[in-house]
Amino acid sequence: MWQRLFSNKTVLFCLLLLFIVCMMGAFAPYLAPHDPNLADVINTLMPMSSEYPLGTDYLGRCNYSRLLFGIRTTLYYSLLTMVITAVVGGFIGVIAGYMRGKVDALIMRACEVMLSFPYEIIVLSIVGIMGPGIVNIIVANFIAKIAWYVRIVRSSVISFNHQNYILYSRTVKTPQRFIFAKHLAPNIAAEVIILATLDLGWIILSISTLSFLGLGIQPPTPEWGAMLSDAKEVLFSNPEQMLIPGAAIMVVVACCNLLGDSLRDVLDPRTERQ
Repeated sequence: MWQRLFSNKTVLFCLLLLFIVCMMGAFAPYLAPHDPNLADVINTLMPMSSEYPLGTDYLGRCNYSRLLFGIRTTLYYSLLTMVITAVVGGFIGVIAGYMRGKVDALIMRACEVMLSFPYEIIVLSIVGIMGPGIVNIIVANFIAKIAWYVRIVRSSVISFNHQNYILYSRTVKTPQRFIFAKHLAPNIAAEVIILATLDLGWIILSISTLSFLGLGIQPPTPEWGAMLSDAKEVLFSNPEQMLIPGAAIMVVVACCNLLGDSLRDVLDPRTERQ
């Protein structure tokens, strides 16, 4: 598997690109030439220059500095949401698939109720009720996505429950935590990683969309969706203002989707047989 992983150029390229973007966000205070929230009405809508690498917005703020600091709010919070959802959803899915009975039935009925509503409707409803803010966005995406992880992990656990090595472990009274850690977790890890990588792009789009609508990250905190919202004020006079955050969102989301598809090819054992 590791040999196939490191021989896949798409996986390496996407991982390298995401790593570079994350590092740029981590070192944003050192890379940014200006304060991202410093308004300068004298230098509004300045073109690209050595002082302002990507120009300024309609308030005179440095677009490059805001783009760098926006990585922290857009990508970092998306990663945090993805990790929390994958870990909690995977844990509940393991319990449902392994315990079965009434516990499984109760969890599955709750998942079916959640899956009966579109993802966007759930997120907008929760954020609309709880109000704008990054914590509420994380909670909304967590509630909207967790049912997918529970169902997928549960299906995988049920399929592995009948394997001989797990039946033998139960027969010899092996501790449940050993079965979870050594038998079930390695088998379901690949599916969870693939789903989480693909969902990362959706979460980035969700955070950016809510910020664009004014329900997400509140001004003046830099965020790519909020930068798009600010750029719409000068859409006809300076359309290039939309390209900077729009291109950043497009590149990162496309990279996440390509990484998820490539990981599915690498981690799925059926691909090798084909």
